[in-house]
Amino acid sequence: MYDPDQVRPMREELTTIGFQELLTSGAVDAWIDDKAHTGLLVINSICGCAAGMARPGVRMALQHGRRPQRLATVFAGQDKEATTQARGRFAHIPPSSPSVALLKNGEVVDFLPRNRIEGRSAQQVCSDLIAMFDKHCVGT
Repeated sequence: MYDPDQVRPMREELTTIGFQELLTSGAVDAWIDDKAHTGLLVINSICGCAAGMARPGVRMALQHGRRPQRLATVFAGQDKEATTQARGRFAHIPPSSPSVALLKNGEVVDFLPRNRIEGRSAQQVCSDLIAMFDKHCVGT
């Protein structure tokens, strides 16, 4: 498990823009089971591709007119119970972090795994997310 002080700034990159931290399996289940709203679940990570591509790409994408109605995050390597539960809820997708799941009606409708984040720019990640939003979300 990572030092909480070391991880805090990485958490705050998402929480300061409206992401809800899901810290328990119950919180994950309650969030995913909300079938009335679209949701973006970021599996955050301490790695460089999370810092340089994933979190900045997510922040940029959320400026788009179409976006999910709810935002949540779990932190791999820190929030182990919550991360395991989230990954278990979409077990058909191999686990990776960082990664981003777009949910609609309580189901994952699109997913951005680490291999589509690592080695790419934040703008490319943003573009992929915007394409997901345009396909599955309504305008704000």
